[in-house]
Amino acid sequence: MSRHSRSRNLPPIVAFPPSSRKRTLPPNDQSPALGDQPRQLSSTELTTAEMDSIRRLMIVAFGSEDEFTDADWEHALGGRHFIVEWSGDIVAHAAVIERELQLGDRALRTGYVEAVATAPDLQGQGIGSQLMEAVNAFIRETYELGALGTGRLAFYGRLGWLRWLGPSFVRTADGLVRTEDDDGWILVLPTSTSPALDLSAPISCDWRPGDVW
Repeated sequence: MSRHSRSRNLPPIVAFPPSSRKRTLPPNDQSPALGDQPRQLSSTELTTAEMDSIRRLMIVAFGSEDEFTDADWEHALGGRHFIVEWSGDIVAHAAVIERELQLGDRALRTGYVEAVATAPDLQGQGIGSQLMEAVNAFIRETYELGALGTGRLAFYGRLGWLRWLGPSFVRTADGLVRTEDDDGWILVLPTSTSPALDLSAPISCDWRPGDVW
């Protein structure tokens, strides 16, 4: 996630109770982990209230506005959003945007996952897994590859994501630029249209402001 700028004009962070007051999901169909599938909508379909709620969720989940910035929010827009709601709150969110990654010399239309979070006081109860299963299904139906950058390797690994072991780069107007700090933290999700993956090959992403991966 980018840490280069601070988020601006956000409403007060009041959407979720303190982590010391952890909510427990009821063992019935009112639980977001046991009820309906995550709601899907495009960025243009998000209401202002929903966008504000998602941004509050991100800041609470990531710990501060420094950890989820304006650039991070921009990275999450322009694609498909997956939302889990409970008791009037958006309690989990993920976005999938289209990017072009290159594996070696081959360009792949990629579903890139951004802005994944679950309300801290509801973590560990299956919501995040439910959310990502819906994201995985969408990527597998729509793209040649899924990708994301994360430090939560074990969580995504058990959901089918693979750690990229090769060197990473960003494609710029001046050519390929190494992104050594991202090596080892990039994960990919194969789909039915993926080529055979050599996880030790070079991988590159298109340039964007803020964090490129």
